Amino acid sequence: MAAKITKDMIIADIIAIDRGLIPILMEAGMHCIGCPSSQGETLEEAGMVHGLNVDEVVEKMNEYLANK
Repeated sequence: MAAKITKDMIIADIIAIDRGLIPILMEAGMHCIGCPSSQGETLEEAGMVHGLNVDEVVEKMNEYLANK
């Protein structure tokens, strides 16, 4: 079964699952992939900082993983 992304996951852990998720994060406006905050910040926390709809980002990432 494919991994499932949730908004309470740490960004670095999401990237570790599949580096192909990076373009989805970048497209959503999260250009801080290599920033120190990504090592301890959840997707939901980063989404709040960047004013994003995290549920949409999670949905896109899970669609990507499901269609691999």
